[in-house]
Amino acid sequence: MSRDSRFKEAADRLGYSFDDEIKIGGNYVPLTRHGGLVFVSGQIPRVRDTVVVTGAVGAEVPLERARMGASICIMRALALLKRSLGSLEPIEGIMRIGVYVQSAPSFTQQSEVADAASDLLLSILGADAGAHSRTSVGVIQLPKSASVEIDLVAAVAKG
Repeated sequence: MSRDSRFKEAADRLGYSFDDEIKIGGNYVPLTRHGGLVFVSGQIPRVRDTVVVTGAVGAEVPLERARMGASICIMRALALLKRSLGSLEPIEGIMRIGVYVQSAPSFTQQSEVADAASDLLLSILGADAGAHSRTSVGVIQLPKSASVEIDLVAAVAKG
């Protein structure tokens, strides 16, 4: 099965389409490319015009809901890569992801939130291209009160 097919299956499981415009919220571009590296700006769990997972994780947002938010963030990042590259096939590897979790003061499971994004990358891209380094941190606030924000760096075939 192709990466693009696995992406579509993951979107169907989440119950969201990532075919619509991926909106950005400021004076920046959603991705930049330098040689074989593509830097994807931070993605929040926004579907069309709505941020679907908001609030502090560990307070008003339970862990499983935050994990869904992380999955939506990574799907948005992959959707941007797919549009830019024409397919997910040219991705040689995910070099790094940064996962920011709006956290209640006592919440310490940022890595478990990030695991949802990591698991999705591995399932869509495969073990070779989906393996990555990662940082996950708790923060007091994110744009639009999003519960999660994820950025990434991908290595792609030059062309």
